[in-house]
Amino acid sequence: MPVLKLKPACKDYLWGGTRLIRDYHKEYEGERLAETWELSFHPDGPSVIADGPFRGKTLKEYTDRMGKEIWGKNCMKFQDFPVLIKLIDARESLSVQVHPDDEYALVREGQYGKTEMWYVADCEEGAFLYYGLAEKTEKEELKRRIEEETLPEILNKVPVRRGDVLFIEAGTIHAIGKGIVIAEIQQNSNVTYRVYDYGRTDGNGRRRELHVEKALDVASLIPAKEKKWKAPCLGSCEYFTAVRLDLDGMVMREASGLVSEDSFAHILVLEGEGKIFCEGEEMSFRKGDSLFLPAGSGAVRIEGGCEALITAVR
Repeated sequence: MPVLKLKPACKDYLWGGTRLIRDYHKEYEGERLAETWELSFHPDGPSVIADGPFRGKTLKEYTDRMGKEIWGKNCMKFQDFPVLIKLIDARESLSVQVHPDDEYALVREGQYGKTEMWYVADCEEGAFLYYGLAEKTEKEELKRRIEEETLPEILNKVPVRRGDVLFIEAGTIHAIGKGIVIAEIQQNSNVTYRVYDYGRTDGNGRRRELHVEKALDVASLIPAKEKKWKAPCLGSCEYFTAVRLDLDGMVMREASGLVSEDSFAHILVLEGEGKIFCEGEEMSFRKGDSLFLPAGSGAVRIEGGCEALITAVR
């Protein structure tokens, strides 16, 4: 099966910027672009195939035609495709939020919960993320802080630089600070409980909705423990495993692998350019490109100078 180049779903939120258009070559006519859903089977923003005989088809339509075997054997335990991958341009800070686990989300929302991983693709000097609580907090204290809009005072503020990774389990209160471009690998879910939004209003002067009751139901009340994996693995759970590919174009100019029947592979190119070879075909890629390799694609070779995230399901 061929390598599929994908066209993302585009999302315009009030905190977004222009870097995804300017630096990552995203086609979008609006003034700002907050998120691109690079690998998405989710009905709220499906990605589509950019070229070839299936051009314009969503990945769900492609699956309906080719069969769920293209996901891989390791994905058969899931009712829906397990992963959603985004690029996020935070010109301004995102709201402070929390996501439920599967048990809560399936009952209350009718979809899966959300564990996610952030990879800092780029950031301004002094950029930071909020990652969990700074210390153990009682639920009543957390509720009071939300109501009084002093929540950031008790959050764990983490300075970041390019290449940093945070693994955010469901229940961890978190937020992306301004001046950061994030590659986000997450469960296939769009459930978010917003608890603090800096007093911002939309174009009609209305504050965005908060979800305090549900957030208090699911939020962890103890500090998050940062997880680390052995390189090149960046993060792993039952829903996804992500590794980093670095080719400098000089000493390291080529990488080879095998996309078996166990799992699809997705490649998100964050820097540089090159070519990918699979089943006798070749495809050029550049920064910002999103490539989907169906399970069973076989031997794959990548050439060039690039930085990319490769995602599969173990």
